[in-house]
Amino acid sequence: MLDIKGSVAVITGGSGGIGMTLAQKWLESGGKVVIADIDESALAAAKQQLGRDVETFVCNVTKEEDNAALAAYVMEKMGAINLVAPFAGIIKDGMMVSPDKETGKVTKKMPLMDFQKVLDINLTGVFLTVRECAEQMINNNCKGLICLVSSTGSLGTAGQINYSSTKAAMSVMPKVITAEFFRRGLADKIRCVAVAPGYVGTAMVKNMNQKALDKILADVPIGRLIEPEEVATLVCDIYRNEALAGETYFIHGGLRLGSKG
Repeated sequence: MLDIKGSVAVITGGSGGIGMTLAQKWLESGGKVVIADIDESALAAAKQQLGRDVETFVCNVTKEEDNAALAAYVMEKMGAINLVAPFAGIIKDGMMVSPDKETGKVTKKMPLMDFQKVLDINLTGVFLTVRECAEQMINNNCKGLICLVSSTGSLGTAGQINYSSTKAAMSVMPKVITAEFFRRGLADKIRCVAVAPGYVGTAMVKNMNQKALDKILADVPIGRLIEPEEVATLVCDIYRNEALAGETYFIHGGLRLGSKG
């Protein structure tokens, strides 16, 4: 079993949402945190809220040089990387093609920019963060966990062909990374998993139109949103338990997507 106390977590998208909740949970367990985000003012506010044992780093996860600088900074400031949590992500929902109800002809298509932007941040950004941090972990003999974020969207949600594609990729990456590390004799030192939340009660979701929110909750067997703290707790538990590797762990309150996604 690994101990969080004294261990160092790198969290992108760490100035809000699940990322910030994980940072808080990690700190409460005696760990140290570097939170990275593209928004400098949001980082400053998060640092003030989180308190000591927190460093911040402005990072555009789509840029190789930013990710390399982030990983190097963590090693320089903290001396280790034990948890990599590349939680930076966006959504740009929309149907791939939208036919008109009266004519049946397509009147709207998902813009390439909306598709590519989500892939750039949610997939390429994760790859770059993981690659650079893994290099530092290997070169500096650090032991720990790479924890990706998938989603129930990976099962195929209508209107999210961009987002769902990236989250499906997050579901397979732990298997690939674990296999690669196994070949190199590293799998006992650096594990990789993904957590896949359902509908999470972030501030944005809780402030939705009540009718829309009620419709969402009608599909959740436990009858409520998943709390960000519950996701963060799962990540911490997986970190501690060294038998958990190469898999995706769903945390969705029993949600099953219907045929209409």
